[in-house]
Amino acid sequence: MKPKLLLLLLCLPVLGLAQEDLLSEIDTTTTTDQAVSATFKGLKVVNFESTKLVAKKEFTFIVAHRFGSVKYGFDTFFGLDDAVTRLNFIYGISEAFNVSVSRSSYQKIYEGAIKYRLLQQAPQGFPFTIVGYNAIYINSSLEQDNLPKLKFKHRLGYTFQALIARKFNKNLSLEIAPTLFHDNYVVINEQDNTQFALGLGGRYKLGKRWSLNLDYGWHLNRADSSPFKNPLSVGIDLETGGHVFQMHFTNAQPMNTNMFLGQATGDWRDGNIYFGFNLSRVF
Repeated sequence: MKPKLLLLLLCLPVLGLAQEDLLSEIDTTTTTDQAVSATFKGLKVVNFESTKLVAKKEFTFIVAHRFGSVKYGFDTFFGLDDAVTRLNFIYGISEAFNVSVSRSSYQKIYEGAIKYRLLQQAPQGFPFTIVGYNAIYINSSLEQDNLPKLKFKHRLGYTFQALIARKFNKNLSLEIAPTLFHDNYVVINEQDNTQFALGLGGRYKLGKRWSLNLDYGWHLNRADSSPFKNPLSVGIDLETGGHVFQMHFTNAQPMNTNMFLGQATGDWRDGNIYFGFNLSRVF
């Protein structure tokens, strides 16, 4: 009997005892092609996109809620009366290319997006996973009665984002997200239509099924007169039966990239924050 085969047979009982459930298996550091996997378990860190993609020929439906501010307590039932909802449909064209369409009740926004992996971290190779994310949205809430010169082009906005992440060990993953976003119509006259931001995010695994997630968006050319804030979000990811349920607090109620980066109104210092969650279903 060959030595390698003998060694394998001897190890089988140990492997059987050490085997964990599916959620633990998919959190291993490498796959058969030596690429690092499970850098993030959710498709988003919190607000920012993560480097995770939907698998080939997989269809994912995401219902995301951001309730109103918890600051007003029972008057709005801690924000339940003022919820914003986003429905997002994502399909995996390939293992490295996704397309999505969504509709958000915040400013009645319709959005189409593509997400694609350019490079993947490997133990003995490239040290980062790099994913691109591009989106175009239509703001259908703008009304010509309030904006007499409104044209269809003013409803449009665009997002160009690079997601650069590294899994340092089985517990810690970090991401940076240089972002350029453009709004053809801006609420603040002094605000440039083309805006720049740097996203920072991370995941720390607390247990087999739990992780603490955090992300922050540093807006780099916000107008001095703007009342909006940089978005800071913290949450918990819970893995349930192969899916990830995300719960979080954030000072940004909108969920589209241009909006949570450009129009976050909450302030952590005075308790003006929003509770939210993302619930996904794979078909």
